[in-house]
Amino acid sequence: MDRVTAPNQVSPVPPADLPSTLGELRATGHRYRTVKQELRDNLLARMGSGEDRFPGIVGYEDTVLPEVERALLAGHDMVLLGERGQGKTRLIRSLGALLDEWTPVIPGSVLNEHPMHPLTPASQALVDSAGYDLAIGWLHRSMRYGEKLATPDTSVGDLIGDVDPIRLAQGRTLGDPETIHFGLVPRTNRGVFAVNELPDLAERIQVALLNVLEERDIQVRGYQLRLPLDLLLVASANPEDYTNRGRIITPLKDRFGAEIRTHYPLDLDLELALIRQEADLVAVVPEHVLEVLARFARDVRESPSVDPRSGVSARFAIAAAETVAAAALRRSGLLAGASAGAGASGGAAGSASRPEAPVARIGDTVSVTSTLRGKVEFESGEEGREIEVLAHLLRTATAETFRARLAGLDLSGFTAIVAEGGAVETGELVSSSELLRQVGTVSGLAKVLDRLGLGDAPSPEEAAAGIEFVLEGLHLTRRLGKDVTDSGRTVYGDRD
Repeated sequence: MDRVTAPNQVSPVPPADLPSTLGELRATGHRYRTVKQELRDNLLARMGSGEDRFPGIVGYEDTVLPEVERALLAGHDMVLLGERGQGKTRLIRSLGALLDEWTPVIPGSVLNEHPMHPLTPASQALVDSAGYDLAIGWLHRSMRYGEKLATPDTSVGDLIGDVDPIRLAQGRTLGDPETIHFGLVPRTNRGVFAVNELPDLAERIQVALLNVLEERDIQVRGYQLRLPLDLLLVASANPEDYTNRGRIITPLKDRFGAEIRTHYPLDLDLELALIRQEADLVAVVPEHVLEVLARFARDVRESPSVDPRSGVSARFAIAAAETVAAAALRRSGLLAGASAGAGASGGAAGSASRPEAPVARIGDTVSVTSTLRGKVEFESGEEGREIEVLAHLLRTATAETFRARLAGLDLSGFTAIVAEGGAVETGELVSSSELLRQVGTVSGLAKVLDRLGLGDAPSPEEAAAGIEFVLEGLHLTRRLGKDVTDSGRTVYGDRD
């Protein structure tokens, strides 16, 4: 879809108190402003009021957003350079929120012409004939954003427009704008237009954008239409493609006023904030499990086994959190089925058991290594070892979180559980009540749960999640042994 809005979406209904004629509009003191003036004024107004200028954008407050604001205040078209999954498209789409909520237009104008600033001869004639009695319409800012994903098959007609032979056959001349079927760019006149993955456009299509960026007019099949477009043009690109002369023509680069580099979250807290904001979790995922996934994403990003040119999208960590939550929900469903089966065959004992609430454990994270490997581009020498590499990095992230969260605590109570040949069995189909029964009373458990942010009165599922995390951490720091049975259960025991 070329616009953010769905193809069948209609503009919201404007308030009844808005002016309905050009005369009423002028009586309000309304003045015509270009899109860039409008963006500048509204950005300054938000700065003055302390309002959030870019809601939902995480991690760019001190780096990218100041550069974007400077570009907007300068009235520059801009290109955002960054690897995949750095939020470039989301940032571009947020610019539309800086437009006026409602703007006046000439009804029926394909170019969204302002009644005080008509562009086409037909609109100019309409304004001249109707005068102050000209009926006007109102366009919501949600309809003033257009976007096109650049693909090799994109044509000049898609972006700029093409001559309509039927209208020519009706007797109109080639110089008449009415003979043109306008493309996406002019149809977003008086708005924000985005081209995603700009270097993927063929060179001849890139040439078609030169006049739009500099002279602010359009050319169709060699005929120059003097229709000064009013829009902010924003593009996104991968730095490797953008700096490669074979992918982007130099004159086009020169016409962008600002090149802004984006980046992945700079620290762990920002990575966690992004996961919390974006992940649609179907189960409870404790903070320590989310931290493991955030560290995992960062470790994968920095791994020499991963191609740094492709990057590791922020969607990687988000999808990992959603997968782990789904694993917890699956366990809850399977245990409910097993309990119902036991109740049907054995009387009231099974039906009276407490249902398992879906709470993620550290063991649920293992599932992400296979389901998310397709999101990572590995170096050629790692072919066939993808899951092995990810599993190692996941263990590293778990150990890092274990040390960060529980450093300095006395965990001898947990190692004592498996002393003298004892063992604790956990896994995908081990309920929290079964795990707690095996562990019993553990010295130091309350301090552990407090450090993990599970509170003073955790549920059995939360307590089980904390216990399993400690057992896994002790194993990774070589204080407990671990075996995985053929049935998929995990057994923690003494290292000897």
